[in-house]
Amino acid sequence: MKKIVIKTVKYVGLFLLALLMYGIVVTLLSFIPVNSYDSRTLIPAQKIEIYLLTNGVHTDIVLPVKNEYFNWSKQVKFTDTKAKDSTAQFMAIGWGDRGFYLETPTWSDLKVSTALNAATGLSSSALHITFYKSLKEGIDCKKITIDSIEYKKLIVFINNSFQLNNGNVTKIDTKAVYGNNDAFYEAKGSYSLFYTCNTWANQALKAANQKAALWTISDTGIFRHYKN
Repeated sequence: MKKIVIKTVKYVGLFLLALLMYGIVVTLLSFIPVNSYDSRTLIPAQKIEIYLLTNGVHTDIVLPVKNEYFNWSKQVKFTDTKAKDSTAQFMAIGWGDRGFYLETPTWSDLKVSTALNAATGLSSSALHITFYKSLKEGIDCKKITIDSIEYKKLIVFINNSFQLNNGNVTKIDTKAVYGNNDAFYEAKGSYSLFYTCNTWANQALKAANQKAALWTISDTGIFRHYKN
């Protein structure tokens, strides 16, 4: 019995130590900046405005629905949403764990199985698209101005996140949408303790040569680099 207690205490101690180290690494790496893109050097013809949007936990990348470089509405259709409103000017896109997206509308709905699958990378992922007519800058919404070259890189990164079927994106048929202007799509990759929805958004910024954290799992790790 004594040996069992000692082993249990040992394993609990190792787990708590690992958890502590994880927290320290997560915090430290999110403070280390990568890229130092300066939009002030852009000429007017090059400027494309995108946004970072957070709900306090999850980060979305917000893009123009269409411009001369890409028309997202041909791929992610307005008719995929309840409202079917084709007057939207912006499209917010976020990547995340499918179980969280579709089965956890509130924290009270969180199942142990969903949390474990997400933490260990055993579940599938989804892309969440929300259309907006306008956006207002604030603490939770930051505007970024980029050029056409970097925007094209961002397009490539996002398109590579969709799980295609015969060359087309696949809408997830579900009633678990958040409103009248959003839809879910099959995505590549798996959510885990080391690659979260915010890690994906951070990687998208890196791909477009924008300011980002060396590594982060939180929205705070991204937004701290856009305070000014």
